[in-house]
Amino acid sequence: MSASKKTAWAVAAALFLPLVAAGPAHADPKDDKEKQQPKPPAAMSSVGGPLLGTPGTQVKLGPGAPVLPKELSGRSWIVADAENGQILASHNAHWPLAPASTLKMLFADTLLPKFPRTQNHLVAPADLAGMGEGSSLVGIKEKQTYSVHDLWLGVFLRSGNDAVHVLTSMNNGLRQTVKDMNDRAAELQALDTHVVSPDGYDAPGQVSSAYDLTLIARDGMQNPDFREYAATPRAAFPGEQKPGKKRETFEIQNTNRLLTGDLGVAPYQGIAGVKNGNTTHAGATFTGVAERNGKVLLVTVMNPSSKEQHAVYREAARLLDWGFAAAGKVTPVGELVPPRSARTGTSAPDTGTAPAPGKNAPDGPVQAAVAEKSGGVGIALAVAGGVLVLLAGAVFLVNRRWPLAGAQGRRRRSERTPDVNP
Repeated sequence: MSASKKTAWAVAAALFLPLVAAGPAHADPKDDKEKQQPKPPAAMSSVGGPLLGTPGTQVKLGPGAPVLPKELSGRSWIVADAENGQILASHNAHWPLAPASTLKMLFADTLLPKFPRTQNHLVAPADLAGMGEGSSLVGIKEKQTYSVHDLWLGVFLRSGNDAVHVLTSMNNGLRQTVKDMNDRAAELQALDTHVVSPDGYDAPGQVSSAYDLTLIARDGMQNPDFREYAATPRAAFPGEQKPGKKRETFEIQNTNRLLTGDLGVAPYQGIAGVKNGNTTHAGATFTGVAERNGKVLLVTVMNPSSKEQHAVYREAARLLDWGFAAAGKVTPVGELVPPRSARTGTSAPDTGTAPAPGKNAPDGPVQAAVAEKSGGVGIALAVAGGVLVLLAGAVFLVNRRWPLAGAQGRRRRSERTPDVNP
């Protein structure tokens, strides 16, 4: 090869080799994965404030406020003050997503007042019919008698779809229960929520949002029974009654790992509930309430994409840590609205219609009533010592106070204004 040809080849190589090396960069699997991630709707509900209907993260940091944690991958999340309803930060708050077993919070908020906890029910085969394949179960047996108290322990601690189905049957069946839940969601102004299956099992059109789940949890925690069940780490559950023998029990443990501490997740200091969930379509979901230094926060995380083990709990804990550190140092980006009846001073009418998924929110923002007219939606929680974990004896202690009238009075003085597995 002549010197001139060698020179030409060298020049060509110098020009084209960098382009060849750089060529495959656009095919980065990470980039492809990010492109495949679903995007939130361009327009979402503005219930609670216009910023909440805007896609992306919403936060207004003030002087001395910590920045949000970097390790957040949830499709939707929210941090709110449980007492005054102010939303400290959010991310796609009104994105309607599959809720998994966090929907059981609405089930409990709707049905808990209907049956006394001492009422007994003999389980018929039809009560357990129609459960989805792979459903989480507490272990209810046909032709056995359970108290309502037992059934709610099964719902809250083990996320038992069998317990949900029995209570649904006691409430005149699936159709009536779905209607009752949808009506309750509408009354709470949880307008992103549409119920198809009371247990949260994946179903076409069944959705809720981080905003709605937080709203539902806040209302549920007004009920002493709801608070008790949500904060119970362990309980004895009735086994099968055999003729001529004393009925035995077996222990069930709450699947909320921030409450019990399990599988590498430490208990969160001050945690007092509320509900976790996991399905094929929904991914992992979690709503929690915790108290620290007299401040009570609610947090919801839906479907984190992180490969971190138990990401939903770890991200919820990070958001709680941030919220306690940021309280009083951020401008709220929205609010948890009161129930409709609290705004009007009357009971919500029974329309007999169920809300449609993602199409319930009004065009404009819905403003919350001031504290004096909120009908007691303000909350104060003190968890004495948080959750005290004695590892040697595996003993858990949760003390709770929710003095609604006291909380309202303090504000007046200060403001002068394929399975459902846990």
